[in-house]
Amino acid sequence: MEPRLVQEQEPQQEERKVAMVVVAHPDDAEFGSAGTLAKWAREGWDVYQVIVTDGASGGPDEATEVGPEARRKMTETRKAEQRQAAAVLGVKDVIFLDYPDGEVQPSLELRKDIVRLLRTYRPTRVICPSPDRTWTPAYAIGRYHPDHLAVGQAAMAAVYPAAQNPWDFPELLEAGLAPHKIQELYISGAPVNNHAVDISETIEQKIEALRAHHSQLGDHMEQIEEWIRGGSAKSGEEYNMAYAERFHFSENR
Repeated sequence: MEPRLVQEQEPQQEERKVAMVVVAHPDDAEFGSAGTLAKWAREGWDVYQVIVTDGASGGPDEATEVGPEARRKMTETRKAEQRQAAAVLGVKDVIFLDYPDGEVQPSLELRKDIVRLLRTYRPTRVICPSPDRTWTPAYAIGRYHPDHLAVGQAAMAAVYPAAQNPWDFPELLEAGLAPHKIQELYISGAPVNNHAVDISETIEQKIEALRAHHSQLGDHMEQIEEWIRGGSAKSGEEYNMAYAERFHFSENR
């Protein structure tokens, strides 16, 4: 029997102008990739945000009431802020998975939920947080929330191989969700970056989107804006860009 020429016989997957960012909390996408999301939306991409947690642990550090009612109100506030931020960026929709804030694990359940979304919306591009910490030149203690690391691990496992493998989660195939191959993966906060997106024309949208998260950033927005502009300018220096967001980029063609 002659060998099967898979590449010649199987049609190439259509590249669709659909992008998805998967993050742990409301405001994570704005910090890591808002300029990029706004740029892609301007270029005609349908952009979706997936927020894994309910955001219920995002209240003030000095809080003395953290019971169910307070957490419910915090969730409602942060979801409303996220939708407002998404509107600023031109995001098509925000999807909340409502995992308990602060308790995320890179479980099979979470991986399956992300695979379900990848097969439903069928994005060409995906952004997710890094599952790894950066240790040099110094460990930034406030940068690596365990939820971020868990979501990064789960999202990368969903992108490959599960989303494109019909043998992973066969119940999804039985439900009519065909395998889908993600062609471009952008990892934010990675130990090593190899790609920059020019956000010179969208940095104002990034800052405006961050302003929507008043419950988190309200009284500190002036300092945050200064930090965002400075960091984005530094990220763009080696690429001759006024402002940039950096990622570790990988193709899956």
